[in-house]
Amino acid sequence: MKIKPEHIPNNILYICLFLLDMKFIFESNSIRILIFFFLFLDLTSFSSSDFEDNSVLPNSFLIYNQPSLVSNQIVEETNINNYIILDECFTGFKESLAFKESRGQYEVTNSFGYLGKYQFGISTLELLGITDTSHFLSCPELQEKAFRANIERNKWKLSYEINYFNGKIINGIVVSESGILAAAHLAGPGGVKRYLNSKGNLELSDAYGTGVSSYLKKFANYDLSSVIGEKNSKVQIH
Repeated sequence: MKIKPEHIPNNILYICLFLLDMKFIFESNSIRILIFFFLFLDLTSFSSSDFEDNSVLPNSFLIYNQPSLVSNQIVEETNINNYIILDECFTGFKESLAFKESRGQYEVTNSFGYLGKYQFGISTLELLGITDTSHFLSCPELQEKAFRANIERNKWKLSYEINYFNGKIINGIVVSESGILAAAHLAGPGGVKRYLNSKGNLELSDAYGTGVSSYLKKFANYDLSSVIGEKNSKVQIH
């Protein structure tokens, strides 16, 4: 860490030059103390930006590949040393959704009481057979199973909407299966049905103001063919 000359205030420089010119600077202990005192006062007022910091910050980013209807799309990223590109199948879908919900943190609880990496409400967890929220928060494996089970339930409940609205355009958004299931994670199957059947006129939002249409657009075009709809899918807790 170095103090640059230009960082010393002009008033301190003027005092030092004056004292040098008067030939007192090295001839009097009291003058040396006085100069040190002035320098100390001004240096302690420096901010961290006044110093040259040679530390290196990590240059790591999480990049998830947002699918597009345009094939062979090339996205150029510069000045990035470490990155992760997620696929356009179930893994990419769930990790992208988790990043939006909680930045992928398993142990987080938001201000409205939603839990974990995928921000589940307590009532949804109970439907999935989970009642111990403390264990849920501390168990990544359980959270992953809960997300899979919930997607299976929603895919079964929304099978008609997925078949009927897939590829249709509502409010400028091309509806897709993954967009529907992401929106159901946000607003529930009922909220998605209301939005689609009203042609986008009735839209539910979460407590932070994020609407169904936002998730329909953001999480469109992932391939979730590996997920099989199941009416009463639950988590098997051992």
